Amino acid sequence: MNQSSFPALSRRGMLVGAGVAGAAAVAVTAVPQALKAPPVATTPETAPEQGGGYRLSAHVMRYYQTAKV
Repeated sequence: MNQSSFPALSRRGMLVGAGVAGAAAVAVTAVPQALKAPPVATTPETAPEQGGGYRLSAHVMRYYQTAKV
């Protein structure tokens, strides 16, 4: 066989192949971690009858921390 029968590898083809291989590696490592995460079930709290529904929760505290000037 002579060398002209083999296709020449271009730089673009090599970069595309490396990108596909990298994406495949990320997918292989991410899928098992996503399957291991147990579903989180939260029960909604009922609102008080006489108002006063404001509660200082972790979510509200995080907002106050990010809103500081």
